[in-house]
Amino acid sequence: MQSLTTPLLFVLALAVVGYFIAKSRALHVAGGDIRTLVSLPKQHALNTVLSTAIPAFGAVLMLALYSRITGTTPGWFFSLVVLGLGITGFALSLIGIKTQTRARTYAERWIMGLLIFSSTIAIMTTVGIVFSMLFETFNFFGQYDWRDFFFSTTWSPNFRGNSDLGIIPLLWGTLYVSFIALIFAVPIGLFAAIYLSEYAGPRLRAVAKPAIEVLAGIPTIVYGLFALITVGPLLRDVFAEPMGLGQSASSVMTAGLVMGIMLIPFVSSLSDDIINAVPQAMRDGSLGLGATHSETIRQVVLPAALPGIVGAILLAASRAIGETMIVVLGAGAAARLSLNPFEAMTTVTVKIVSQLTGDTDFASPETLVAFALGLTLFVITLGLNVFALYIVRRYREQYE
Repeated sequence: MQSLTTPLLFVLALAVVGYFIAKSRALHVAGGDIRTLVSLPKQHALNTVLSTAIPAFGAVLMLALYSRITGTTPGWFFSLVVLGLGITGFALSLIGIKTQTRARTYAERWIMGLLIFSSTIAIMTTVGIVFSMLFETFNFFGQYDWRDFFFSTTWSPNFRGNSDLGIIPLLWGTLYVSFIALIFAVPIGLFAAIYLSEYAGPRLRAVAKPAIEVLAGIPTIVYGLFALITVGPLLRDVFAEPMGLGQSASSVMTAGLVMGIMLIPFVSSLSDDIINAVPQAMRDGSLGLGATHSETIRQVVLPAALPGIVGAILLAASRAIGETMIVVLGAGAAARLSLNPFEAMTTVTVKIVSQLTGDTDFASPETLVAFALGLTLFVITLGLNVFALYIVRRYREQYE
């Protein structure tokens, strides 16, 4: 790719220069009166920039992919291809500047192609992720019985052999932590959304909503440290030890509560937007019939916004299931089946990280199990997201 850097920079500079040349040429063709042009000079200039840059950049991406697949190094021929496409687009766009040239249409076609290409990249990335996990998962099940993986209640990997790689304890820990997080986050987030949208004044809302959304921008490692240093010892000293439920600061409750704090802005912001989308006419009609403000919220606003709120909760659940750092520092790494929320447990994501780190044999089932865990987690979160979208689309009311 280093050999393509120079022609790529040249094409970029050519596109910038082409912007000013095309604009000047369009004015010259118009004889100084832009009213004679079908497209404005800046639209001709934009068309020149796109015609110069997009084919060259597309060629770089294709050549990089080709080099990756074949193992070849881009040489002078590849550089000539990039330069040729850039210069050709530059020249043709300038030659095509005439009074009747629909440069705006051409520029929009370039932009449309760029948007389609970007969408395709996103889709193909998802497909690539899925197939990469599928391939390694098949390799894993070629070495380890799938029935033992899905139905065994023991997780005990051993790189010397005779490993027990049952996913049930990991799924239990994942669902247990996520459940506690949602139990904490959903009421607080929903009540905050109701207050901000129905009771708070504009000045308070302008301060409170960004303050809540700040929680979403805090790195998860910071939440994990908060769980390890503050929340874990507090729960141990106040609840676990006095009640005889455990002596460890790492527990499901610790990770669940801290994760719930992290999820509050997800539930609050999404629910707030959904509640605000309910037409004011519905509130006015309820109040006009004699209902109080709280009765209007409970019997009119929330039922109308319920599908969207359910979707927000399910999306937050998907976020909780995929969390790693908070669980590592807050819940520990013990794979066990227990109902005691003050015991250390672990989740699927934590074990994916642990199985792929260190000096391990990548072809061993103890390492390949990470891909089977990842694919299982992907299917669960995908199912939640699809279900959330179904709920929103199926029960969403259309208002005029």
